[in-house]
Amino acid sequence: MPYDVVDAHLQVWDPETVHYPWMTQDPSLLHEAYRVADVGGALHEHHVDGVVLVQSADNRADSEHLLFQALSCPAVVGVVAWVPLDRPDEAATQLDHWRGEPVVGISHHVDREADAGWLVRDTVDDGLHLLTERRLVLDLPATTPELLAHVVTVAERHPKLTVVVDHLGAPPLAALHAGDTATWTRWATALEQVAQVPNVVAKLAGLGRVARPGWTVDDVRPAVDHALAAFGPDRLMAGSDWPTALHGQASWDEAWTTVGTLLADLDDAGRACVLGRTAVEVYGIPPLVAER
Repeated sequence: MPYDVVDAHLQVWDPETVHYPWMTQDPSLLHEAYRVADVGGALHEHHVDGVVLVQSADNRADSEHLLFQALSCPAVVGVVAWVPLDRPDEAATQLDHWRGEPVVGISHHVDREADAGWLVRDTVDDGLHLLTERRLVLDLPATTPELLAHVVTVAERHPKLTVVVDHLGAPPLAALHAGDTATWTRWATALEQVAQVPNVVAKLAGLGRVARPGWTVDDVRPAVDHALAAFGPDRLMAGSDWPTALHGQASWDEAWTTVGTLLADLDDAGRACVLGRTAVEVYGIPPLVAER
């Protein structure tokens, strides 16, 4: 049975035109421009029908750069942009400006906020009402058990808002490898609690960020298995996390192949969900393939 295949978490950036505060901490490997076109023909070779671009910086310039990439590259089927959720009037104006653009969701780097409670502020809550009204998804890099608990709070407050937990909530894979089962259990319990809220889904992407140096597929498999048990395939979506994945993998091709390997034990229906169907449904992407 044919199905759409979507890389649900791909990023592009250009440090010559956009400010990325995180670049002061990240390796020089990433301190250059990356475009969708740099992936080359690998998308076609892996039968990937489209990609969702996700913002890399909490500023308008980065989102405008993504939208330009979407305009110039047919492979882009959606953009997860940024608006100031804690300034709802300004956020509404920005979304109005983007009417007709392929904005399918909004993200904010809550993991980089000095205030750990930023997500549950009253002003942000008003911004989340705006997303619900616009039928936009909320993507969140909730990288600690505390932030995952806040995901539960906002998802329960806004039952008609779909919330996406990026990178499976940063499972502490390096800690698990080192024998720190207590830290692993805190994450696993927090993810299970998130999964109990039906309007939350998660992204299987970027697990190499939290694994030990020189990690293998078997090192990250425990996080994938736990997420599959908690959410089920129909509430998970796959992403390459390119180009951040270049920290530990040589190319987009290698990153996407790893995702496929991690899903090898699923049946066809489960693989179809994680590799594309969930992303199409969550982001409201029109069907991409009539037959394969």
